[in-house]
Amino acid sequence: MTDIELDTLAGRVGAALAARGWQMASAESCTGGWIAEAITAISGSSAWFDRGFVTYSNAAKMEMLGVAARTLAEHGAVSEATVREMAEGALAHSLADVAVAVSGVAGPTGGTAAKPVGMVCISWATRTAPARTVTLHLAGDRAAIRRQTVVRALDGILQLAAKTP
Repeated sequence: MTDIELDTLAGRVGAALAARGWQMASAESCTGGWIAEAITAISGSSAWFDRGFVTYSNAAKMEMLGVAARTLAEHGAVSEATVREMAEGALAHSLADVAVAVSGVAGPTGGTAAKPVGMVCISWATRTAPARTVTLHLAGDRAAIRRQTVVRALDGILQLAAKTP
């Protein structure tokens, strides 16, 4: 996806959130704030973007989002359990109606047999429904994996915001 296509997607997310009267928050690890950057690149985004949390370290995940130390110890930072708690924590520590959280192994180092480079976990949460999580196995270099993660995260927000209330 090109920068122009990413801007278009972020604009569609913003329009859907605005139509619903929702605000969103992001909780990011492997993308390092790229979801928030894509969203805030759109003029008028202050009407539908509340805040972003860049929680690259486990300590930040725990301090800023309330991720349980036990969750990190048992499942690791790159897990559906952790991103679920990150998304729920983003909602609890914001005014947002919907949140997305991401954590993954973008590479080129850091991968293991259990959690290879390209493994990314994403969670979407709203105030009115249980969080939804997914684990993806993405291909490409670090930049490609991170970009694909941003796109998937925004696609999920768009799907949630576009649903009929």
